Amino acid sequence: MIKRLPRSFSALAAEQRRVVLAAALVLVSMLLPWYSKTTNGFSKTGLSATHEAKLAIFVPSFVEASIFLVAVAVLLLMFFRGEGSAFHLPFGDGIVVSAAGAWVGFLVFYRFIDQPGGGKTNNLVYSYDLSWGIFFGLLAAAFLIYAGTRLRLAHVAEPPLPGEGPSAPTVADRRARRAEARERPRPRPPVDVEAPPTRRVPRPPRDDDPSAAPTSVAPARRPDRPEIDGGTQLSFDEQE
Repeated sequence: MIKRLPRSFSALAAEQRRVVLAAALVLVSMLLPWYSKTTNGFSKTGLSATHEAKLAIFVPSFVEASIFLVAVAVLLLMFFRGEGSAFHLPFGDGIVVSAAGAWVGFLVFYRFIDQPGGGKTNNLVYSYDLSWGIFFGLLAAAFLIYAGTRLRLAHVAEPPLPGEGPSAPTVADRRARRAEARERPRPRPPVDVEAPPTRRVPRPPRDDDPSAAPTSVAPARRPDRPEIDGGTQLSFDEQE
């Protein structure tokens, strides 16, 4: 059960988490001093008075019990929504949460008008006055109304009942798809490998090709310069 709570909370939408926070604040307000108990006692020395802060949860009555049950019911609703339970409430979750906040606010305001009744036991007389904690409870009820209104305007999809057609994906489904997409290996883009350019080997020209250029050019010889034969060397006697 303990492991299911954080998993359910992580699957909720932002508006649903705001509802959970508002309902939790209502419960926290009941752990604050809503009342101040004044006890007057008669003794041989005279009249003595004591003051004691009383938490709302320790002053059991119909009002405090109703506030506690409404806050717990809202938390259970959001818990089952986080787990994907398929059920529909009349007018939708947003209106139900807003109505719960309005009911809590009415009960807290009722305590401003009618405090818990006092009493008398033996020589003691006690009475109740309001304390600062009840103002926190009133603000928590107003925040619960606001959270329900935001939930209604967000149009968060509810899980479909068995036999119903497919509805819009819930927040848990969208988050599961995003997590699956992140874990899936991404395909690498193809790398274009360019082939090395091929070297063209020049083809030797043919003899019968008139367009072929001569590979070598013989040096031109001057006509006024006699050709010297250096193959044989004459002696001085032969020259005479």
